Amino acid sequence: MRAGFYQFDPQFGEAAKNLERVAEKLEQADADLIVLPELFVSGYQFVSAEEALRLAEPVPDGPTVRRLIDIAKRRRMHLVAGLPERSGSRCYNSAVVVGPEGLLGCYRKTHLFYEETQFFTPGDSGFLVWDIGVAKIGVMICFDWYYPEAARTLAMQGADIICHPSNLVLPNCPDSMPVRCLENRVFAVTCNRIGSEARGGKEQLTYIGQSEVVTPTGIIQHRASRDHEELTIMEIDPTQARNKQLNRYNDLLRDRRTSLYKM
Repeated sequence: MRAGFYQFDPQFGEAAKNLERVAEKLEQADADLIVLPELFVSGYQFVSAEEALRLAEPVPDGPTVRRLIDIAKRRRMHLVAGLPERSGSRCYNSAVVVGPEGLLGCYRKTHLFYEETQFFTPGDSGFLVWDIGVAKIGVMICFDWYYPEAARTLAMQGADIICHPSNLVLPNCPDSMPVRCLENRVFAVTCNRIGSEARGGKEQLTYIGQSEVVTPTGIIQHRASRDHEELTIMEIDPTQARNKQLNRYNDLLRDRRTSLYKM
């Protein structure tokens, strides 16, 4: 299958422009699966919970999800995209999964980072996996990578590919995702953003780019630059993620000794 990411610099609060930019880029893409950044349509550095809620959209009836579904249907592809989700009076940092058949589902970020804890409700969806035909995909968002339980939970549910929309500012993730892939024998597509934001007198956030596709053996198949827009699509074989046997004596998941894993 053909899977990849679109790394770019969303402009804060310019939802229509950000969405149009993505739509134009996806018209050039020949892919089965593309991952977009975390909060790609709104930008990241909110100054208040009220601002986050104002920029949030309902799922699936908001303009962003409707447009993504239209693109996915016409281009015959699946998209994983981060956006602020409004549900009643609550706002979630979410990612939708859409395909030619419409909305497959929505994941709400489990582990909120830094000031996200002031603007978003902690996610309650749990970690989810969807069968898109050629592969099973799971979703986690940005800081979720810091918790190995996230990737392991998706692997235990049968995910071949972990889709990872991100707005990374810490330097550690790009070199850590190969470990997450190796310890679970899964592919990962991390889509980060580039650029910076400094709003409301706050400290500037600079996003580190380096979106990447990583194989089940921990090989970085491709890594983007730190500061340039990039649409990358790679050929991958998702069946490589289904063999958890390390050698004739060891199977990665079978050999887990859960009775001894005391928290």
